[in-house]
Amino acid sequence: MRAWLVETLGEPHEVLDLRDRPAPRPGAGEVVLDVAACSLNFPDVLLCRGAYQQRPDLPFTPGLEAAGTVLEVGPGVTGVAPGMRAIAIPQLPSGALAERIVVSAQHIYPIKDSLPLDLVSCLFGTYQTAHFALHRRARIEPGETLLVHAGAGGVGSAAIQLGVAAGARVIATAGSAEKVEICRRLGAEVAIDYNSEDFVSRTLEATDGRGADLIVDPVGGSVLSNSIKCTAWEGRVIVAGFAGGEIPSIAANRILMRNISLVGLHWGPYVQRDPELVRDTLTELLDLLDQGRIRPLVDRRPFEAAPEALEDLAHRRTSGKVVIVR
Repeated sequence: MRAWLVETLGEPHEVLDLRDRPAPRPGAGEVVLDVAACSLNFPDVLLCRGAYQQRPDLPFTPGLEAAGTVLEVGPGVTGVAPGMRAIAIPQLPSGALAERIVVSAQHIYPIKDSLPLDLVSCLFGTYQTAHFALHRRARIEPGETLLVHAGAGGVGSAAIQLGVAAGARVIATAGSAEKVEICRRLGAEVAIDYNSEDFVSRTLEATDGRGADLIVDPVGGSVLSNSIKCTAWEGRVIVAGFAGGEIPSIAANRILMRNISLVGLHWGPYVQRDPELVRDTLTELLDLLDQGRIRPLVDRRPFEAAPEALEDLAHRRTSGKVVIVR
C-alpha cells in the first residue's frame, strides 16, 4: 500500500514523499481501515513544519481524520466488523494520508451507509471544534449574535452552519468577495470582506452598537485583539487557533471594563480526556448532517495531490474543508 511520509521537517510540498509500505495488520483492540477520504486540517501543515503541539518521531504520516471501510479487526474488538463504513481518528505517527491505516477500536465510529464518506470525514477536527466552541465553551443561546472569523475556512464554515442550527444570528468575515459570498450561502446574515472593510465598525453597525455576544476566532493576531473592540457586554470570545501565524497580546483593560470572557479551545485533548463526550458530539453532528441542517463545504483533491493540497491550505487558498479522496 502507499502512504505519504514526512522524513524531514519543512513545507508540506517539499517534505512529503509518497512511498510503498507494508500493508498494516491489526493487533489486539485494533482495526484496519481502507481509507476512502482523509480530511485535512491546518495542524497537518504545522506537523510537517514541526510547529504543532504534538511532534511525532520521524518518519510519520500526517492526516488527523479518516473515513472508509473496515477491512480487518484484531483480537478483542467488538461492535466493529469487516465491511462496516466508519470514520476514525488516527493516532500519529500513522496518520490518515495512507491507503490503509491501523487505528484503535476506541477511535472507530460506524456510520450509516447513506452518508457520503467525504462529508463525514470532516466531522472531527473542524466541526467538533466549532460545536465545542459554541455549545461547551460558550453555551450559545438562541437569538444571540455570533461573529465568526475566517467564515469560509474549515472551522469558520462549520461554526456558521452550527450557529444557524443553534438559532443564532450569524455575522462572518472572510478575505475576498468570493469567500464572502460563500459565507452568505452557508447562512451568515452579514458577511464582511476584512480586506476592504473594517469588521469592528461593521459588526457594531449591524448590532446597533452592542457588539457580538459570541465570537469564534481561529485566526489570532490582530483579528483577535480587534475582536475585543466589538464584543458585547458579558460577551465571550473563543480562541480556537492561530491560523494567521501570530499569537497576539490582548488589551486586558477592555476585557475588564466590558466583563468579557476570553475562552480557549483546543479540541484534540478531548479525544483522550473525554471520549464519550466526543462520541456524543459526533452522534449529534451525524444527525444534523442526516437531517440536512449542516453540510460540509468540501474541496476534493486526489490522493496524489496531497502535498499541493496542504500547501494551498497553508497559504489560505482554500475554502471549507480540503478532503483527499481515493
